[in-house]
Amino acid sequence: MANPTKFNLKIIQELHKTDFKFVIVSSGGGSNAVGTLLKVPGASNSVLEAYIPYAKESLDFYLLRKPDFYCSKDTTLRMAARAYSAAKKIDPNSDVSKLFGVAITATLSTTYEKRGEHRFHIALQTETYSKSISCVLKKGERTREEEEALVTEFVIALLAESSALEYPYPKISEEFKAEKVEGKKEWIDLMSDDSLFVSSDDQMPNLIFPGTFNPIHEGHRKMQELAEKKTGNKAYFEICIQNADKPPLSYHHIKDTLSQFTDKDCWVLTKAGKFPDKAKMFKGSTFVIGADTLTRMLDERFYPSYKDMLSEFRIFNENNNKFLVFGRKLNDKFITLADIDVPDFIKESFTGFDEQIFRDDISSTSLRLAENS
Repeated sequence: MANPTKFNLKIIQELHKTDFKFVIVSSGGGSNAVGTLLKVPGASNSVLEAYIPYAKESLDFYLLRKPDFYCSKDTTLRMAARAYSAAKKIDPNSDVSKLFGVAITATLSTTYEKRGEHRFHIALQTETYSKSISCVLKKGERTREEEEALVTEFVIALLAESSALEYPYPKISEEFKAEKVEGKKEWIDLMSDDSLFVSSDDQMPNLIFPGTFNPIHEGHRKMQELAEKKTGNKAYFEICIQNADKPPLSYHHIKDTLSQFTDKDCWVLTKAGKFPDKAKMFKGSTFVIGADTLTRMLDERFYPSYKDMLSEFRIFNENNNKFLVFGRKLNDKFITLADIDVPDFIKESFTGFDEQIFRDDISSTSLRLAENS
């Protein structure tokens, strides 16, 4: 574990004296930054929690999903957003503007020669903005200890900047990319539960197409077209920015997702992660889903009991919600609504599109992996 330099020591001491508090998460290389912060007296004044999901399985558990890449800007932003969410829960009495989450992923020098790049990503999430720093290091120019020390310097500089302290970023020969995305007021209000949803045109949607749309692809567009033709309503792409099954989205993610849509598209941001929550929010609406999603909705393992599962489905009848179900590939088999056993009392709420009308096996995950391979 690297010892903090005298200059580091002074700025860390100042950091611990502020009224800013944070949760820090580090996976892989870069974890020395956590130890450096903690070994300076007063750390308990600012560090709410330090977490190191070092193994891949641990990071999967932390993110509630297997990331596309373990060392990436995307993964680090998701870690920081989850850390910020944890900070708000750990310290509900502090002003939320004084809380943030910071995360680090890095692949650094080892005892053997790595095939890939030496690089690091640092991300920070606050109430009003998210910021990321990414850098590819020149291989062979620094020892592992020197690379760890450099990542620590960047972490301290970012924390200082976010805490209204002055501390310069390290001067290095490599270029590093820093990107800050300010949250729009309506996003911040939604994050803070000051609003129920945010839509592109301030209208109450009647046809809702939930998804991550990371990225949106031709299959989504075909489903949109068929759903609009079927109902006569305009489809709203719904992006849930925070739910119990996934880490919250950073402002980077919200901005990137919305930037894909054209002026002719409609979208809605919510915090309604489960379909019963969506149904209560958008009474009388129709949802566009894949058969794979319906299969998960009907999986008893996700409920305390079978009775609880049926109770949730009754909410759809009570709120007059309908579902348009499109065939999807699941476990190497293409399934449609006809292949799914839907309880009799709710069957009439579901309309399926068979394989002759729609089939598209493309997925956002495969597109992301292909783009970054």
